[in-house]
Amino acid sequence: MPGIVGWIVGGYGAVLLLLFLAQRTLIYHPSKIVPEPGQYGVSDMQVVRIPTTDGISLHCWWRAPTRNDRTTFLYFHGNAGNIGDRAFKVRHYLDAGYGVLLVGYRYNGGAGGSPSEDGLYADGQAAYDFLRAQGIPVDRIVVYGESLGSGVATQIATTNEVGAVVLEAPYTSIGDVAQTHYWYVPARWLIRDRFNSLDRIGQLKVPLLVLHGEGDAVIPVKFGRTLFAAARQPKEAHFIPGGGHADLYDFGIDRVIVDFLRRHLAVKAAAD
Repeated sequence: MPGIVGWIVGGYGAVLLLLFLAQRTLIYHPSKIVPEPGQYGVSDMQVVRIPTTDGISLHCWWRAPTRNDRTTFLYFHGNAGNIGDRAFKVRHYLDAGYGVLLVGYRYNGGAGGSPSEDGLYADGQAAYDFLRAQGIPVDRIVVYGESLGSGVATQIATTNEVGAVVLEAPYTSIGDVAQTHYWYVPARWLIRDRFNSLDRIGQLKVPLLVLHGEGDAVIPVKFGRTLFAAARQPKEAHFIPGGGHADLYDFGIDRVIVDFLRRHLAVKAAAD
């Protein structure tokens, strides 16, 4: 019996060690593709290389706003794929005259970097600084975070002046999500890159829109609800029946987002 117990304990310890060592492989999924805007139906965008403070050159796509109010999306995507895979999401905003900066992370698009929480925050700050250098007013920057990118968006929006925040399929922390999927190990305590949005969301002082599918199997909707509950007013949420993790644009959330911005940024501009 002691021998069997020892094998069980040893095997469990090996699983813990494997998950700890492989966690960044599980969280981040680098893409070797260096996408070009024309290949993805957004030929009106241009490739820009944005330098970070630690020497990485981010492969990003940019189009300046054509609207008089200069409202611009600062878009942080999820952990897999590349910025080209999000082109269909921003097409409506481009057509409506909004500026858009699709941010490629340090581990994508030939940037040559390695993923980490601090690294992605550095990427986000570099992208924000790029928009400011283009003359985009701080109160017209809409920080948009999708899935993993919601943690980057929350960090950038709570450490810089912005106009509004949109979070698509957000989480409270990566540790909380990991614990849900790996319930048989203390996953929450093994995570190095925590992206603890719940600790930051209460610091937001600008309009917040949360969008989450009720059927999301990757980041369960309970995390979006908890994050939303912890945020200050003004805030709005749309928890979409039948929505999954990556299909919310099939439910027309682009129209929801534009309406949200029309009402909240217009009110803010009038108040200023």
